[in-house]
Amino acid sequence: MAVFDVVLVTGANGGLGTHFVEQALERGARTVYATARTPREWNDPRVVTLALDVTDPASVAAAAAAATDVTLVVNNAGSSNGSTVLNDNPDLRDLFEVNFFGPLAVAGAFTPALAANGGGALLNVLSVLSWIGIGDGYSATKAALWSATNTQRVALADQGTLVTSLHLGYTDTPMTAGLDVAKNDPADIVRKAYDGIAAGAFEVLADDLSVQVKAGLAAPIEALYPQLAR
Repeated sequence: MAVFDVVLVTGANGGLGTHFVEQALERGARTVYATARTPREWNDPRVVTLALDVTDPASVAAAAAAATDVTLVVNNAGSSNGSTVLNDNPDLRDLFEVNFFGPLAVAGAFTPALAANGGGALLNVLSVLSWIGIGDGYSATKAALWSATNTQRVALADQGTLVTSLHLGYTDTPMTAGLDVAKNDPADIVRKAYDGIAAGAFEVLADDLSVQVKAGLAAPIEALYPQLAR
């Protein structure tokens, strides 16, 4: 069974999510499960909408029961709420529920289906902020998911499941609407992600910033954080 045969996308209503759905169809998917807390209409018989709140175990279990034929899971749902790691606070805990524990729950729920359908693939949408802490609480959630993704790669290799991480900088989505910075085209990011999965890549660095920051991890910490060199 081809990896793009049956695709499930979390956070399908979002800026990246919409492109994950549309480009999966372009790549020949016979079914795309477009999931969100409040699903939208797609007007395409190949798109099956599912209500999915990644922070609700019952919701995750119901989606997994409905999509047993899945061959590719795109862990795209995510949020940002301006929380800080400088103290323990409810906003940070809420963000970890969405950005860390939610994707883990989705991965765990769909792992049996992926195995039964030939292995398939799991894509975790991370960020360049997985590697640099300037995003405060958001960076912490993405760093945690990056670490978990590395573990998932090893743990799921024997069942033939490819686990791919997607790293990207500022991209033109509703989450970055208030930022006056240069932004990636979300269609380009999704295309690179799917190209990476098709090529069997474990990691997709979707823009120059992600390439630069990843390379900087081998340098002294002051190079990555020039604020420390004052």
